[in-house]
Amino acid sequence: IMKNTKPYLFLILGILCMLEVFFILQKIPKFSDKKDQTDYFILTNQITKMNKMVVLEQDFSSLQKTKMSTEILGNKVSENEIVTLTKTNAQVSYDLNKMKLEVDSINKKLVIKALPQADIRVTPNVEIKSLNDSFFNRIDEAQIKKVTQTSKENALKNVNQEKLKTEGKVQLLENLNQIFVLAKALNYKIEDQTGTIDTTKL
Repeated sequence: IMKNTKPYLFLILGILCMLEVFFILQKIPKFSDKKDQTDYFILTNQITKMNKMVVLEQDFSSLQKTKMSTEILGNKVSENEIVTLTKTNAQVSYDLNKMKLEVDSINKKLVIKALPQADIRVTPNVEIKSLNDSFFNRIDEAQIKKVTQTSKENALKNVNQEKLKTEGKVQLLENLNQIFVLAKALNYKIEDQTGTIDTTKL
């Protein structure tokens, strides 16, 4: 009797093995889909959590000496002097709310559709450090205002806005790099549609 039951035992074991393999194969696509969804949510969540404003600041200062002389019949009779200190704050910022990143979970791609434009603000502040005038030719309010305005205009001219933009873009890419590193770790390809990022170096 034992000899007759062996074939049936092997048959039952074979069927059980086949069912187990079947169930494993059934579960693999579901596991893969679940992982894709998890990767998608991890990436989109990180994008949402990013600092919404990238700011680069630089400060400059300069002393300016302005002399104003008074002449009578071609002869200088007095000379006034104003010394100003101009402190200039230059700021370049990027509003990441204006950035458009698309996470394509089907094709495993992070698509850069739009990047924010740089917003540059230059704010000069002029202080009068010294006034040196004569008793007969006092420095008036109009002269002080003119000197102050000239100092502000010179400060605006001396700030290299193109250099600020370049350095600001470096700061922007450093902030975005945390997203790019995560995308690469999740096996997402990075695609730039703006033409401003060299994705081969990421």
